[in-house]
Amino acid sequence: MKYRSQKVAYWFFASAMLLLVLQIVYGFIMGFAHIGYDVLHNWIPFNTARAVHTNLLVMWLLLGFMGTAYFIIPEEADRELASVPLAYIQLISFLAVGVIALLGFHFNWWEGRKFLEIPRPLDYLVVVNVLTFLGNIGWTAWNAKRHTTTSIVLYMGLLFAALLYLPGMITFDNQTVDSFYRWWVVHLWVEGVWELIMGGILCFLLIKLTGVDREVVEKWLYLIVGLTFLSGILGTGHHYYYIGTPRYWLMIGGVFSALEPLAFLGMAIYALAMARKGGRKHPNKIALTWSLGCAVMSFVGAGFLGIAHTIPQVNMYTHGTLVTAMHGHLAFWGAYAMIVLAMIAYAMPLLTGRKLWDTPAANIAFWTSNIGMVGMTGAFGVAGITQVVLERRVGLDFLVVQKEIQMHFVGLVLAASLFTIGVLMFIWIFLKHGLPRDEALELDLTSVAPVAK
Repeated sequence: MKYRSQKVAYWFFASAMLLLVLQIVYGFIMGFAHIGYDVLHNWIPFNTARAVHTNLLVMWLLLGFMGTAYFIIPEEADRELASVPLAYIQLISFLAVGVIALLGFHFNWWEGRKFLEIPRPLDYLVVVNVLTFLGNIGWTAWNAKRHTTTSIVLYMGLLFAALLYLPGMITFDNQTVDSFYRWWVVHLWVEGVWELIMGGILCFLLIKLTGVDREVVEKWLYLIVGLTFLSGILGTGHHYYYIGTPRYWLMIGGVFSALEPLAFLGMAIYALAMARKGGRKHPNKIALTWSLGCAVMSFVGAGFLGIAHTIPQVNMYTHGTLVTAMHGHLAFWGAYAMIVLAMIAYAMPLLTGRKLWDTPAANIAFWTSNIGMVGMTGAFGVAGITQVVLERRVGLDFLVVQKEIQMHFVGLVLAASLFTIGVLMFIWIFLKHGLPRDEALELDLTSVAPVAK
């Protein structure tokens, strides 16, 4: 760690890990409900569990992005964070708003709009919180001793994510119009500006872990940013196929959705090429493994599986089925969860001075979590295709079909158990690092052989 204020990142990472565990718990509640063991229904109905599960995903990823920014921006700006106390206030207030929202879901206090369930009064508090965060890192970057493409792309991604939250705060009486603008938040976050955040973080990690020249890496970053905006903005059209919008969205959505995998493919090629080209043998191999895994898995989950069911003729049958869940789980894991975990794996030794990187436990955590997620994706895929055939081709009733696909969820729960073991091992390593220490300031960990633990 280069600056004392970077220690703020630790508490954001720790909070993110806690919320990730809670997200997994609610995932198991839904998994067992699909099998037929919905024993918590009187206290946690399925729709409540689903809302909590998806909102916890957004919350812990945002905490991960914020912690990452608090670690990267001071180093890239070559100065201390503008205000450390403000960062802690912002973290506490963010967690307070999130906890109130999640508790409110259990008492039916929500807007009822899928993915944007958070009650309106809390929306305003979220906006204030995020503006505080952007002001803190923005002031740091503005007064930087140097300005880098990496920090600019990361900051702009976070800024646009905040701006694109605003359309979700507008409500309309017309269902079609409301859905039209709701997807501005949901789609343009995950298939637009979040890709900029991912690209900025990946760029930083590759520079640090591979030793590739910054100018070379950042040229690739420009290309990825261009592909992201070229395809991602009008790719929103694949959400407009059958909600009552004009038919021209079938053409626009189909064409630009087909281009969306190019950004993820470019990111995968860019990451693998930089790793091969780099001359530095950084001892933190597990952070590089997570970084390269993110690039590859994001292409498979977000890119390949995305286009597989956003073609209009296919989406007519798969929309709203478990095929969507297949794509969504691997996309979020590969593109965003893995880049946050890569950043944590890189930052923790620097924050604490403990070299717990290339250990058997770290490698087992990586492989078990990824194999488990691939297994979950496969189970969702088989269940989703079965659902499409029985429900939308044969014409069986929805609930009858849910009974028929119960056995697929047994496989999903088993795969989820393997995934959970990997995540818990990652968190165990996180805890073994201990708290951040001032003694880790300016410690050159790359010059010391890793310690086997």
